[in-house]
Amino acid sequence: MPAETHSHRGPIGRDDVARVVCEQLAEILGLDVDAITPDARLRDDLDADDYALLDLVEAVEDELGERSVGLTLDDDLAEIETVADAVECVYARLTARREQPR
Repeated sequence: MPAETHSHRGPIGRDDVARVVCEQLAEILGLDVDAITPDARLRDDLDADDYALLDLVEAVEDELGERSVGLTLDDDLAEIETVADAVECVYARLTARREQPR
């Protein structure tokens, strides 16, 4: 089924993005989702290496791609230090895609 058919689900909110990011991080890092807090530093506190961050990007793109066709988070990894940074990056990308003229 084409991704466009899923657009009836509506825009995703910041809380939904946070849930997806935390769930994906927990799965990738083998942590309990409750251990992942917004202020946790990805590399220092959660021991996420570059491969884990790449896995996170792929997982979030897969999970949220049906809500925003063509969502990519390509060059943003260098700017992401905390879980909150990751959430804001994804939310900003989703919001920007929604506001683009068609």
